[in-house]
Amino acid sequence: MSNADIAVIGLGVMGANLARNIHSRGWTVAVHNRTTSVLDDFLAEHGDERFVRSETLDALLGDLKSPRKIVLMVTAGRAVDAVLEALDGKLDPDDIVIDGGNSQWSDTDRRNDWARAHGFRFVGMGVSGGEEGALLGPSMMPGGDDAVWPELQPILESAAAVSDSGPCVTWCGRGSAGHFVKMVHNGIEYGDMQLISETWTLLRQGLGRSATETRTVFEGWNAGRLQSFLIEITSEIVAARDDQTGDPLVEHILDVAGQKGTGRWTVLAAVEAGIPLGTISAAVDGRALSARKSDRVAAAARFTDPPEALEGVDEADLEQALYASKLISYTQGFDLLRQASDARDYGVDLASISRVWKAGCIIRAAFLDRVYDAFRADPDLPLLCLAPSFADELQAALPSWRRVVGAAVAAGIPVPALSNSLAWFDGLRTNPGSARLIQAQRDHFGAHTYRRADDPDTSVHSEWGKLEQL
Repeated sequence: MSNADIAVIGLGVMGANLARNIHSRGWTVAVHNRTTSVLDDFLAEHGDERFVRSETLDALLGDLKSPRKIVLMVTAGRAVDAVLEALDGKLDPDDIVIDGGNSQWSDTDRRNDWARAHGFRFVGMGVSGGEEGALLGPSMMPGGDDAVWPELQPILESAAAVSDSGPCVTWCGRGSAGHFVKMVHNGIEYGDMQLISETWTLLRQGLGRSATETRTVFEGWNAGRLQSFLIEITSEIVAARDDQTGDPLVEHILDVAGQKGTGRWTVLAAVEAGIPLGTISAAVDGRALSARKSDRVAAAARFTDPPEALEGVDEADLEQALYASKLISYTQGFDLLRQASDARDYGVDLASISRVWKAGCIIRAAFLDRVYDAFRADPDLPLLCLAPSFADELQAALPSWRRVVGAAVAAGIPVPALSNSLAWFDGLRTNPGSARLIQAQRDHFGAHTYRRADDPDTSVHSEWGKLEQL
């Protein structure tokens, strides 16, 4: 009997929790897993009459109302293609397959084309919030054929996290927009985490604050303009006690950061588009350098000057530097979204994206209310940091920001994301800049030409070796 409203294929932690979430909103959910024992275990723990056991894909298709809606929660990559190939020839033109994994946007474009050629509709949907978000309400970012959204909207809105601005799901745009938006979300997440970690190091190592004092600082920041999920969990982490040593547990964790690829994808997309992404790039580089543990141990033994204490800065300066750098990271991420949307005809609404990141997702923060307001007030705002209220805050933060980065460099404490954020900002506000010399060098060794500032529409080449010297 075809009575299921939607199906979930893949009952790992994320898939199982998303299926339970949708089911809890009153929908009937067909569930399937390649390994039957996983399906059995899931239903033994959670099953009732609104969970439909679909042991095979054929059974699952027969269990679904038309048009059939199928969410894939399988590992990104080859597993997604394998399920699509297994469904090939069994779907009707109105049926919808939704890839809810962390797929690369270019794969989503390819699968969109493949689905269109094979006679069904395909949606790439980013899902953020981890296993807890999947169960209680994630932020969801679907994209593809606009005509699909009315079919999915009632189910997805019911399952999404809810902020004071409504359900944290929106149609992100055409093609691979959903997975591109999720990728940029993760890139901003990388930047946020790196900035917070650097600031923690400056508090703990540079200013010599105790674990308890550091927790108090982060708790205070979480009550102000830096309020966010990441600051909140950091306040819980920094003073958590290690049962084995009695020390802060975080200080006994191996300093090698993991990554699943979305941060790298963000940087690669930015490089290909010519979008400067200094903060997020620094965060990705920081994780990559952390993985070279043996090299860092050898370098620490060879270059033995220990880091020094920070001079001339305090917690208020650190808050200013962290906030300003966070704003720059978001500016870079939204710049990439805008440019990609224009180039790929996504039709992304930046205000709507900031709204659905207000709850459910990892970068949820009070700050996003103001991002939403900025893009609502000026949908054509070229850079977030140029919104009047944000620009005023950057100007006010600048002295502290410079003091923090300068003191960290002088002390020998690495702050690549904080310093790259400041460098990006200084590069933006410098006119004219050092690229004048680069253009002259390119013209000198390769006759690549340059344009004069007083005649920017005309390309010029000079015989530099023949010019009279001053």
